[in-house]
Amino acid sequence: MLGPGFIMPLPNPLLDQLRKIVGAENVLTSREDLVAYSFDGTAAMLQTPGVVVFALTTDHVAQILKLANETKTPVVTRGSGTGLSGGSLPCPDCIVLCTVKMNRILELDRANLTMLVEPGVLTLAVADAAGVAGLFYPPDPGSMKISTIGGNVAENSGGLRGLKYGITRNYVMGLEVVLPDGEILWTGNKCVKDVAGYSLRDLFVGSEGTLGVITKVLLRLIPKPAAKKTMIATFAQMDAAAQCVSDIIAAQIIPCTLEFLDRTTIHCVEDFAKVGLPLDCEALLLMETDGHPAAVAEEASKMEEFARKNGAMEVRVAKDDAEANKLATARRSAFSALARLAPTTILEDATVPRSELAKMIRFVAEVAKKYNLRVGTFGHMGDGNLHPTFLTDERNKEEMHRVEEAFKEIFDEAIRLGGTITGEHGIGMAKKSFLPKFAGDAQMRVMRELRRALDPNSILNPGKMFDK
Repeated sequence: MLGPGFIMPLPNPLLDQLRKIVGAENVLTSREDLVAYSFDGTAAMLQTPGVVVFALTTDHVAQILKLANETKTPVVTRGSGTGLSGGSLPCPDCIVLCTVKMNRILELDRANLTMLVEPGVLTLAVADAAGVAGLFYPPDPGSMKISTIGGNVAENSGGLRGLKYGITRNYVMGLEVVLPDGEILWTGNKCVKDVAGYSLRDLFVGSEGTLGVITKVLLRLIPKPAAKKTMIATFAQMDAAAQCVSDIIAAQIIPCTLEFLDRTTIHCVEDFAKVGLPLDCEALLLMETDGHPAAVAEEASKMEEFARKNGAMEVRVAKDDAEANKLATARRSAFSALARLAPTTILEDATVPRSELAKMIRFVAEVAKKYNLRVGTFGHMGDGNLHPTFLTDERNKEEMHRVEEAFKEIFDEAIRLGGTITGEHGIGMAKKSFLPKFAGDAQMRVMRELRRALDPNSILNPGKMFDK
């Protein structure tokens, strides 16, 4: 855990210039204000910044970065601070550049199925605006009610619908980015086909604030599905749930949602959300199909058939949208439910090929037992992305050490099984020690050279993803 430390005030001339750029009301320097921006959603990480600055326009961002680059002052960009890898954790004496006040939807283009937004727009606001227009924005991270699009793009967020619809990267058509020296770059456009030059747009998606600051996002929308059907199935064994998923995919059915909860998480969710979940099972699958009504009916019937074939204890099909939303709440409230059990909840994500998921879930349980830790595991069974969640207390240093050792084994096993150390949370501070083993020497060298080329003074989010 990083400590807040002693706050060394930034030089008054620098603070004065920041106030001239954005106005005094958008510059926070008091200890009380700075503490509120000294952490993100990642457990056990804390560091007080030097100042918090709210930008209202792209020009504000450009002037701030130009000033920071000239004075070699580190800048950490932040949205709502919901990240789970320490990506927006401040570094000492840095400028926290907060973009939440850049929150306008600038254009919704029905003819081209696009939406142009500023980075501070909430993910749910994008989804709702698309829905009003009869369109659909699929990415749905668990934090979508409070996370911002800028953060989603910077972290390349996923969500429950990732199996069928993909992740944030698949819906970014263009970006306005301010480079570390204050220069403004636009990459991408409304064209569905564009192969002119390097895809710089993809370079900035998932860059975690280390290459530039995103100030506008051109999003791709799709037609809204005409119908949807939601169901849950419960199993006495996790292997049976995993086999059900394999059977569904093998039958060339790609549900929009295919999620799982283990026994610990099921009990926590039911105690928290009171959605009527059965408690006498080892695994619960949340399955949802959408599309043309006839196709939805057929796919739902087949999914129910596969669940029963694999020994499902119960299959419950939602009667209407209200019940469907209630069942979906069971999965979306998993983290909140588990967080009630201990002072510190450490939620991680590792992804393995679907064929290895049941093995990986068993491995997590064995590691938790080995280190005498409490764990609840849930996640996206359809795409192999699981979220082992350790319930601990960061004040207990010895137990936190055991948690760290457990995660080392979990990430090593994910890599051994052909998986990855993160499916949607990013690297940030939390996982940078695991990145070299996963990426290898050549990838690490190229990433370092790219970062150095764009940010030679290393002012943007220093210490994240990898060290110098």
